[in-house]
Amino acid sequence: MSTPRSQRSRAGTVAANTVGVLFVLVMAFPVYWVLNTAFKPASEVLSFTPSFWPQNPTLDNFKSAIKAPYFLVDLRNGLIITTTAVAGAIVVGFLAALAIARFRFYGRRALIMVILGVQLVPLLALLIPLYLMLNRANLTNSLIGVSVTYLVLILPYTVWTLRGFIAAVPRELDEAALVDGCSRWQTFYRIILPLTGPGLVATSIYGFIQAWNEFIIINTLNNPETQNLMAWLLQNQTQRGTAWGPLMAGALITAAPVVIFFLIIQRNIATGLTAGAVKG
Repeated sequence: MSTPRSQRSRAGTVAANTVGVLFVLVMAFPVYWVLNTAFKPASEVLSFTPSFWPQNPTLDNFKSAIKAPYFLVDLRNGLIITTTAVAGAIVVGFLAALAIARFRFYGRRALIMVILGVQLVPLLALLIPLYLMLNRANLTNSLIGVSVTYLVLILPYTVWTLRGFIAAVPRELDEAALVDGCSRWQTFYRIILPLTGPGLVATSIYGFIQAWNEFIIINTLNNPETQNLMAWLLQNQTQRGTAWGPLMAGALITAAPVVIFFLIIQRNIATGLTAGAVKG
């Protein structure tokens, strides 16, 4: 026989589940509408009576997006910028994380707080000084300037996450390797590097997501020939109107790598944020 307390608990669970389902539906509807619009012909997209599924599905919007000016150029630019920034951030961030996680030095805790504090600075507050600095160095309208900027933006998260993975590797393994005659360099690439491999993959993919999705900096610093796909999406909005079909198709193409990568590494990201969090 159920008690009043169990009935209240069951009612609370049902209410919480109902709210959760409603929340998911509300958040998923814009994504569904993007999918819906991407496969509609122009006549259905501009119809006064909206339809919740394409009456005559077509791939013309995807063809128009791919053939649009600067699409392939900006796709290539985005890959170059993102790959360069992530590779640089992983190399520098891993060495910094290794030093923070494995060595004791003066100001170590303050450095960790600075790394966290840097991520709290609003991006817009840095935009004007960043533009002036890069313009003085003749790095605006260039892939190098944006790549270096993204590297710096990704670096704090990279250091913090990799620090967690490295701190989760027991120090006893380092000591055992040193006792067996390994040098510090051999200990690094035979012990620490293999054990933090999943963390490196997760961190690099999350860095890819950050750099790939960035819009404000590259749209401010660079012209259309040296922008990425995020900035390219803005070109579908002109004074003559918005090409909604190609815009939604381009948005799907742009978002596909991000969604796939995040689904692959979502558990590793949670592990990296919490691993070693209680260790000094």
